[in-house]
Amino acid sequence: MPFPSATLAVWGSAWLHGVAAPDDALDALQVWAEIHEVVADDDGTATALDLPAKDERATQLAGLFAALRKAGATTARLVIPVPGDVRGLGGSMPLAQAGMHAGQVIVLPEANVGIVPDTIAEDVIRWTVFDLPTGGPAEFTPLGEADHGLSAAMREAAGTLASLDLASSRPGVRQEIKERAAVTARARWPIGMPQKALRVLQRASEVAAILEVAAEDDPGGALSSSAALRRAEALRPLADAVRVARCAAVDDAVRALSDHAGRH
Repeated sequence: MPFPSATLAVWGSAWLHGVAAPDDALDALQVWAEIHEVVADDDGTATALDLPAKDERATQLAGLFAALRKAGATTARLVIPVPGDVRGLGGSMPLAQAGMHAGQVIVLPEANVGIVPDTIAEDVIRWTVFDLPTGGPAEFTPLGEADHGLSAAMREAAGTLASLDLASSRPGVRQEIKERAAVTARARWPIGMPQKALRVLQRASEVAAILEVAAEDDPGGALSSSAALRRAEALRPLADAVRVARCAAVDDAVRALSDHAGRH
């Protein structure tokens, strides 16, 4: 899955802290799509942030950046909601539903907004800005803890992945996994991006690519519903570890860039 929210969260925070130029942030997002549109989910949010509503002509990312600064945003965080776990979204059901559909949300607690990307056409991403009720974001997970959790989950899932034998049932699967993970590897990051956070992001993307291929692998619909359920249950801890690792890596990067700004 392409993950533009991580790019926008890190670059947006870097720009808000004055350690990245706006043009560099905009250029970094071109990896994910040539065209980026921005709208507000409801009229109240549109009015508060001076953004177009969903039924109006969309603005561009530069307009979003200006609106966030005007609203007092300082730090962006990545949230990856799933059914049963929508922590960090302030109890907003519209935001949670859109976030679960997209698999990613950026929250800016100081501005009380959440932002969700949606690929609406080839090379076009639409970012929708939602109201984020107060209530505090999810707790931070230390990067080392998240990295350890990802390693442990990979070890536990090794038997399940081996039993799927993707290489024999899906020719070229290793190259397919490599190509999927390479999409994230193309992402550009600001000067001062911590290398450990970068490594964890890349490793999480590689594991996510394996999970995507494993989820799609059922030649001819041969798996029974019970077998498919067992496989999904076995791989869920690995998917959860990927979620935690991605969010922790973005949090770590944002804090490092904020600290860098404070020293200058």
